[in-house]
Amino acid sequence: MPSHYTVAALYHFTRLNDFADLRGPLQDMCAHLDLNGTILLAREGINGTIAGSEIAITEIIRFLRADPRLSSLDYKLSHASDKPFYRMKVRLKKEIVTLGVDGVDPTETVGTYVDPDDWNAIISDPDVVLIDTRNDYEVEIGTFRGALNPNTQTFREFPEWVAQNKDTLKKPKVAMFCTGGIRCEKASSFMMENGYDEVYHLKGGILKYLETQPKEDSLWDGACFVFDQRVAVEHGLEESHYDQCYACRYPITEADKDHPAYVKGVSCHRCHNKMSEDQRARFAERQKQIALAKARGEDHIGRKA
Repeated sequence: MPSHYTVAALYHFTRLNDFADLRGPLQDMCAHLDLNGTILLAREGINGTIAGSEIAITEIIRFLRADPRLSSLDYKLSHASDKPFYRMKVRLKKEIVTLGVDGVDPTETVGTYVDPDDWNAIISDPDVVLIDTRNDYEVEIGTFRGALNPNTQTFREFPEWVAQNKDTLKKPKVAMFCTGGIRCEKASSFMMENGYDEVYHLKGGILKYLETQPKEDSLWDGACFVFDQRVAVEHGLEESHYDQCYACRYPITEADKDHPAYVKGVSCHRCHNKMSEDQRARFAERQKQIALAKARGEDHIGRKA
């Protein structure tokens, strides 16, 4: 792998009835190109984040788009100084982003896509209710000004939150956003299927907004959580100062590491009193193996500590 990594976050909703047959060739191509990361395949489409050389990323996008059903595959590029992933997984799933509601299909019903250049105007409209469709640990370190936080731990909880907050969502327009665009696209389909007529979602997600919008004009506050070893990125997709607790997965700061409950690779102030002794022992052993691998100059196949 190179010393400088190109990271591609990609997804596309489309009908892939033969998605199981696509797994083998895709896994082989990723191995050939020395790519690492995770790609999910389902009947509703493809979703993933992968990293490798710039040439390898270009080749895998070309490979995927050769399938007519994926010719308009959406992807966002960023960069990492350290290896973001340690292995390559192509997985078969029921959904490429799990909402858990039958009949929600963005290829049939979807909200209005909003380009990042137009996003500030949309979310500044007093007739708009703005919803962050990400999970609580993602929202905690950054979000758009004025956005509602559903305080969900998984995307599956979003439909219940909508059902319980109908009074809050009574404004004429609904605008939604997420990291790369996939969750808010599916959420927009769900909202429209449930009677919300004027629904907007940020095309390309927060990542595209942070990549393209000048910081001085931005309505984004904080950092954007990403699901790899960088933990989070900021404007211009620069790597942030956050680390991560690899027990509970919450982002943590250097100040958080000074808390008495923080044990590297084992616990932080949020989770230290929520885990069993068996979990604590397993995490401690994992951290030991990471340290041993590092001492040998090897990659530990797992999370960075």
